Amino acid sequence: MQTEKVTKHIVNWLKDYATKAGVKGFVIGISGGIDSAVTSTLCAETGLELLCLEMPIHQAESQVTRAQEHIAQLKARYPKVSSKNINLTSVFDAFDDLLPDEAATVKVDLSMANTRARLRMSTLYYFAGIHSLLVCGTGNKVEDFGVGFFTKYGDGGVDLSPIADLMKSEVYKIGAHLKVPESILVAKPTDGLFGDSRTDEDQIGASYDELEWAMKMIAQGKTLKDFDGRAKRVVEIYLERHRANKHKMVAIPVCEIPEELMN
Repeated sequence: MQTEKVTKHIVNWLKDYATKAGVKGFVIGISGGIDSAVTSTLCAETGLELLCLEMPIHQAESQVTRAQEHIAQLKARYPKVSSKNINLTSVFDAFDDLLPDEAATVKVDLSMANTRARLRMSTLYYFAGIHSLLVCGTGNKVEDFGVGFFTKYGDGGVDLSPIADLMKSEVYKIGAHLKVPESILVAKPTDGLFGDSRTDEDQIGASYDELEWAMKMIAQGKTLKDFDGRAKRVVEIYLERHRANKHKMVAIPVCEIPEELMN
């Protein structure tokens, strides 16, 4: 990848899209992770307005610290960057209290984790609406089109996706080129939706490097029978996730009414 040229291409694409849309700039949720750090820096590079939102919900201190470090760096480097801290913990807890008691299950935990992402999406669109900004997505290619590792109508609810054609490893290369904080470059990726220390790899069962490899193998027409051992298991994980989350990656099904029924 020609990192510098790819970076400039994305920045120009962002600026052109925002200009044609007639908006002032972008709003983005800052998590303390590599994807939001790179995406927000790319947005800042356009010279347009950038509103960075911290939206903690029972967040780990390390994630909060990295997010604040990154926002401080952005403000020091770019004059049109502003930020707000909207602590959604009390909103999340109030919503949780309203729900009927359910037995503690993996499905309940996952549903509440997705609720966090959807609360953040609503907050982003609130500020986008009142400030004439676009909600900028932070998903990369492996997450958005490979294993579907995002929340439908949560972090998947955005106006545009500048890094969705980049593998995770390529996002890191651009992050190093843009000089995002070292603490973010070395941190293990996590969605931070469960209020604990579990990483993306803990949840998925494979690293991003492994998932990128599997995505490339499938694109080349390889099948499970071509692998064994750990390689086979990684491909299995990739295919299982891809099938289960396919509904996130395609357009919403529409029931088309036959013409003869409309007359």
